[in-house]
Amino acid sequence: MVRKQKHYSQQKYCCKQGLTFLSSAAVQYQQRFRRVNINLAICCYLVFQFFNLMPLLTVLENVALPALLAGAPRRETEQRARELVARVGLEHRAGQQASLLSGGEMQRVAVARALINDPPLILADEPTGNLDSDSAASVLGALRDLTAAGKTVVMVTHSREAAALADSTREMLDGRFLS
Repeated sequence: MVRKQKHYSQQKYCCKQGLTFLSSAAVQYQQRFRRVNINLAICCYLVFQFFNLMPLLTVLENVALPALLAGAPRRETEQRARELVARVGLEHRAGQQASLLSGGEMQRVAVARALINDPPLILADEPTGNLDSDSAASVLGALRDLTAAGKTVVMVTHSREAAALADSTREMLDGRFLS
């Protein structure tokens, strides 16, 4: 997604070198644009193998954090976070600190957090690698629901069971794609 950017810069020349000075409004605009539109340079969100949750924040706070950092209004963000927490089946744990969750619960929080800014692309790095079979099935179900809702999920996995749920797969061996 590309938007026209307002021009807030001034050109100055020093020793025949062009220098661009940005006003504070321009810097704030660029930072906000990057946070909202260029998230990881391709409008996506990552679901990591090791969750990367903030351990002292609650489930709800962990889910809401990316939207708040992107400048979304607090009330709307909290409501959306509650909906996403319920969507992954953790509404009963919404006020619990992340450090007190099981591995499967942490991974479901990571999936909910990936959805808070409604990215069109979710990159999932071994999302079931550290989970028991029941938790893995729950996380894979949540990722499958995302594709049914029109999202693109790219998953890297060693799990044949997880790969079997994909619409298409590419297999690698020794750093090369197999045909």
